Amino acid sequence: MRSEGNMISRHWRGLAKPLHADDYVQHLRSETFPALSKIPGFISASILRRNVQRGVEFLVVTNWESLRAIEQFAGRDSETAVVPEKVQNMMLDYDHRTRHYEVLA
Repeated sequence: MRSEGNMISRHWRGLAKPLHADDYVQHLRSETFPALSKIPGFISASILRRNVQRGVEFLVVTNWESLRAIEQFAGRDSETAVVPEKVQNMMLDYDHRTRHYEVLA
């Protein structure tokens, strides 16, 4: 999947309960992103948010140097979503699998 020199963008979507949306953002900023920043090969992370009829939808995008770097976070099956129980309880629905994209530009 990866050509030499191109980073990998990992995408995960979750639909938060409206009352827990801000708690989820706080969790990402205080727990998840600091932990990711310690993994060699992690580049950056973004939180995209939009209100939808059922709740608050999030798209979390992380960028990595390689699939091998992602495996340090997600395990051998790099597309497995890492969703702690605390976060599962904040969500109405969420991806159990992530999507990886090769960044071309």
